[in-house]
Amino acid sequence: MRSFDFAPLNRATIGFDQIADMMDRVLTNDVAQPSYPPYNIEKTDADTYRISVAVAGFSESDLSVEVKENSLVVSGKKAAEDKERSYLHRGIATRAFERRFALADHVRVTGASHENGMLHIDLKREVPEALKPRRIEISSEKAIEKDVVDAKAVN
Repeated sequence: MRSFDFAPLNRATIGFDQIADMMDRVLTNDVAQPSYPPYNIEKTDADTYRISVAVAGFSESDLSVEVKENSLVVSGKKAAEDKERSYLHRGIATRAFERRFALADHVRVTGASHENGMLHIDLKREVPEALKPRRIEISSEKAIEKDVVDAKAVN
């Protein structure tokens, strides 16, 4: 049994709806996960990543890389062939595909390249200055009392 109730989590947190939705999607076994095309995700540096998708048989014009609402969508559709071919064995799949990757906040796509049958998509996490940790200086001075203006006793 793999159904979890996230109601207690939703009562105790605010603004984490995306995490609960993502957990629901990951734990749902109703939809079979596509395995085509194969891909790798690698961490190339502290804040940079690379997704490599095997797209043998596709040209740059057949591929599309889009970012929509914190989601990276990679799709490919092979153009129709001009002439009929007679294959004795056809092992290179050129069927249409769409692969989605959920992007964390502050992750942006910096570029994409296509070489040797591989589509490489480079990503970088850029944390805004306001969200980075900062050091607060501790002073030893006493707190300055504000001047009191027109203080009157009540009784």
